[in-house]
Amino acid sequence: MTFENGPSQDGKEVETRQPVVILLGWGGCRDKNLAKYSAIYHKRKLLELLFDYEIEKEPLLFHVFSNAGVMVYRYVLELLQTHRRFCHLRVVGTVFDSGPGDSNLVGALRALAVILEHRPAVLRLLLLVAFALVAVLFHILLAPLTALFHTHFYDRLQDAGSRWPELYLYSKADEVVLARDVERMVEARLAHQVLVRSVDFVSSAHVSHLRDYPTYYTSLCVNFMRNCVQC
Repeated sequence: MTFENGPSQDGKEVETRQPVVILLGWGGCRDKNLAKYSAIYHKRKLLELLFDYEIEKEPLLFHVFSNAGVMVYRYVLELLQTHRRFCHLRVVGTVFDSGPGDSNLVGALRALAVILEHRPAVLRLLLLVAFALVAVLFHILLAPLTALFHTHFYDRLQDAGSRWPELYLYSKADEVVLARDVERMVEARLAHQVLVRSVDFVSSAHVSHLRDYPTYYTSLCVNFMRNCVQC
């Protein structure tokens, strides 16, 4: 969020704040893909990036895509809670688009297929088979160590200590992240007394809700952001 100076009723300038929005993209996304989402906030003049930006003074909103973005977000939460440099940042809300999902091999393969969709068919098939074999092998060999030393990111997020509002945008037509995983996360967060809203787009594919429902998607994000900043 930035500061803007505007005239007050007595002729003096007053400071108004605008939120900082951090977009955490999905696997295989490019800048041009995320640009469509950043435009939601730019077009309403709610985000200006300055060279001397003092982000620690501003409300912070995360917009997280798919499991790739969620995995990054999980570590951001840990930094916010444990690192002195970041613990004073003021996060006001998080939007989850097409996630989080309780990762499964089928979903991972579908996500990888999307990332590789422009590669030659033979190469794509070989990479998918190799990924599946490696994933199964690692799961078998590392399962004991994982149980001892690592908590799955999905479980960590269910019990995260963050208490700012969360908006979940998902679809029953999503073949990469299952709707039931998102709905289970919503229930868990509600149980932790987090202010949560979820919207099922029903027919749109993975990270395609903006493309299929641009007006509705935009209004949900903008209204959520405004409510978070005003809290």
